[in-house]
Amino acid sequence: MNSKRNLAAVSNPVEGFGLPKGSDPTPQKNIESAVSEILKSIGEDPTREGLRKTPNRVAQMYNEITAGYQIDPVELLNGAMFEIDCDDMVLVKDIEYYSMCEHHMLPFFGKVHVGYIPDGKVIGLSKIPRIVEMYACRLQVQERMTNEIAQFIGDNLRPKGVAVIVEGQHLCAMMRGVKKSEANMLTRAFLGQFKEDASLRSEFIAHINGRSRT
Repeated sequence: MNSKRNLAAVSNPVEGFGLPKGSDPTPQKNIESAVSEILKSIGEDPTREGLRKTPNRVAQMYNEITAGYQIDPVELLNGAMFEIDCDDMVLVKDIEYYSMCEHHMLPFFGKVHVGYIPDGKVIGLSKIPRIVEMYACRLQVQERMTNEIAQFIGDNLRPKGVAVIVEGQHLCAMMRGVKKSEANMLTRAFLGQFKEDASLRSEFIAHINGRSRT
């Protein structure tokens, strides 16, 4: 490996990123019925004007924000891996994500930063944000999502190393419970050379924080 690495860094690489639509959408009527029961249980009237279409809107929303369950990873990658003679760090940072906490079904959101050291192959630029979205659009915990992203890239691209850092703000801690609106969660997953080499990890973190020159 080169003693001094170059860096391919991209910030917010895909504008207006959308998920592939699943072939098996969540049954609308089941969700609509459940939402109507929730509205009644909290003392609301689901037949009043402002709430008449709410069950349907919520059902459509769940189809969208849980679309990750319907994505085929093989189709997601779609052969977008390319042979290249490169062992420099590749970093895609500031990938926005929105997910749902599986404990309270409230949103958590933030940014994901992904780096890897190629071993003869690179992955198409847009695929990394799509991998993030595939795992974010499910009921999740941030720790598991972080590891799933890293493991997926490691298993499919077979790079020399993978690094994933996820920043998250959780509404289950911000609007209920402890109600700490400024609390942020940081999770990390390192594989291969990133796990073994402390200087490589430091370089990755420095680039994310904007302290390194390329």
